[in-house]
Amino acid sequence: MSILTANPGDVAARSQQAGCDWRQAMCNAIRDPAELCRRLELDPDPGLIDRTRSVPGQFGLFVPLEFLQRMRPGRLDDPLLRQVLPLALEDQPAGEFVLDPVDDEAAKVQPGLLHKYHGRALLVVTGQCAVHCRYCFRQNYPYEEVRRGLEDFRPALQQLERDKSISEILLSGGDPLTLGDARLRELIGELAAIDHIKRLRIHTRLPIVIPQRVTDELIECLSSTRLVSYVVIHANHAQELDEAVLSAATKLIDGGSVVLNQSVLLRGVNDSVEALVQLSEKLIEHRVLPYYLHQLDRVRGTAHFEVPEAEGHRLVSEIRKQLPGYAVPRYVREIPGESSKTPLA
Repeated sequence: MSILTANPGDVAARSQQAGCDWRQAMCNAIRDPAELCRRLELDPDPGLIDRTRSVPGQFGLFVPLEFLQRMRPGRLDDPLLRQVLPLALEDQPAGEFVLDPVDDEAAKVQPGLLHKYHGRALLVVTGQCAVHCRYCFRQNYPYEEVRRGLEDFRPALQQLERDKSISEILLSGGDPLTLGDARLRELIGELAAIDHIKRLRIHTRLPIVIPQRVTDELIECLSSTRLVSYVVIHANHAQELDEAVLSAATKLIDGGSVVLNQSVLLRGVNDSVEALVQLSEKLIEHRVLPYYLHQLDRVRGTAHFEVPEAEGHRLVSEIRKQLPGYAVPRYVREIPGESSKTPLA
């Protein structure tokens, strides 16, 4: 039985029909692990899943129905489900897995403003995401200091104005596209008013998990600025790239943005030559360039996702034999204090 027709009478099922507004899609997202399993016709071992992850204040389950519909019912090993299903083993201690594996705190120069690399800085504009990926390296970030009002960003904007070495600004979070188009336009306008900033980069999962977020207003917002616009989406598996997602990516590209994809190498999700090749091929067929393949950041609770670097080397070596050079993402790790991402292969 299809997920889309399993409960045709309820609000969640109806939201799958013909697409709904992206804000409504976020409201309709599943937050209860038991409900997620029910919809996927799963009855897993009670000790496998952390069913407390629907408790407010935790890094809980959050899965849009648009993402759910790409999962295969009855399969605990589904590569999309594995990315979002909270497991009890997240609470098992692992010595080198810590709260802040990339040392964001040390890079903070103003609330929400991180400066790690020469020439570019990152603005954390929100703590809200449209999906909770269990491997997220920023799941413990102090988002309480991040506010949505433009005046709350004023100290960061003033810092950017003073530092003329910065030519590129990254909007991140959380997910910056959870801000509305009007708020984004306002913030981007402030950044564009800083003469030495030339490029805008938006790191987002929203076009993947809720593709209707790519509105005409968003395209106009990005195309009307003097800043060169880069949108870095995040797909880990070809199964995530359905027709609606690829259409959203095409819309961004045709609107003038450069669209790149970054992935994380995850055990049980994309740790095979076949999975990585299929992902890259699907991306380049639709003019999206594979950008980075990240070695897992060792955030607490994610040890079960880690693929050894030696295995990552082998995988990249094998996909390089099958794909043109521009289709092979750079395999990298973030090492705190280094001047850039560290290439691993």
